[in-house]
Amino acid sequence: MYDDILFPTDGETGADAGFERAVAAAETFGARLHVLYVADTTRDSVTTVGGDVVDVLEQEGEEIVDEYVDRAKARGIDAVDAVIQGQPHDIIVEYAEANADLVIMPTSGREGVAEHLLGSTTERVVRTCSVPVLTLPAG
Repeated sequence: MYDDILFPTDGETGADAGFERAVAAAETFGARLHVLYVADTTRDSVTTVGGDVVDVLEQEGEEIVDEYVDRAKARGIDAVDAVIQGQPHDIIVEYAEANADLVIMPTSGREGVAEHLLGSTTERVVRTCSVPVLTLPAG
């Protein structure tokens, strides 16, 4: 039913629970798991280290997705990683529509009025993605 499952993550709230659910789905359907981190270009993240220009968010993203991919592979799941720069919700939707049949992602930890005023990446993905999105409560 699902051949490719996308697990977008920032490594924050709800990430481990979302990962476990994504791995369980990949096991159930014999699907490939795509672990995606979006280096948010709306945040300043470039710095110089030892004379080299380094994008801290990309570096952080590579560490996060590598850990999740290694954990998935240790459980026998075919897993791939991707770190892409851009606006998180736009990149998640573009990646999902090109590479996945299901997106599994946690909701943000926001509650009450803040959730409705600020919006969340998950909410924007749900509204705009043509691929089914399974959302999980954070925490």
